[in-house]
Amino acid sequence: MVKHNNVIPNGHFKKHWQNYVKTWFNQPARKTRRRIARQKKAVKIFPRPTAGPLRPLVHGQTLKYNMKVRAGRGFSLEELKCSVAAGIPKKLAPTIGISVDHRRKNRSLESLQANVQRLKTYKAKLVVFPRRARKSKAGDSAAEELATATQVQGQYMPVVLEKPTVELVKITAEMKSFKAYNKLRVERTNERHVGVRQKRAAEAEKEDKK
Repeated sequence: MVKHNNVIPNGHFKKHWQNYVKTWFNQPARKTRRRIARQKKAVKIFPRPTAGPLRPLVHGQTLKYNMKVRAGRGFSLEELKCSVAAGIPKKLAPTIGISVDHRRKNRSLESLQANVQRLKTYKAKLVVFPRRARKSKAGDSAAEELATATQVQGQYMPVVLEKPTVELVKITAEMKSFKAYNKLRVERTNERHVGVRQKRAAEAEKEDKK
């Protein structure tokens, strides 16, 4: 006989856990398959860089991430215009490995200058192959450059974050004697009484004029 107000035992122990285990035995084969696919793609897109077109440097969205610099979708039309003397036409840019985003707008001069410099560096190192081997057009690279050109493997001009530098100074006697708490209290009092003191000074000046 069951005594007291207890839970009725209904333990479900035969759950057949073997049927719900997910295995991953195909991981090494997938790794090999991905590597072979990368090699085939590199051969197919030769002489273009394997990492794809050049991307701009942009800042992350929102207050939480806006200090982080990352690779963006594409260069703005203003950046393409300012990059060289005559500018890079927006229809030519994708054909020479430069990604374009017509929706982006430059909100600051610093980001505009950084991306223009990035484009100038890229343009200086760029080797343009002719569409037909025997017919070269204006803008194509010289035969000597074509002979020595190699395909860029991996990230080209990656985003490099600058590490902040810390300046070390010797602690002086003046620093040791400085009382930060007292200074904060005094400045807080001065801020609180600034209006009253200005009023008193104005009244005193009026009396002096009389």
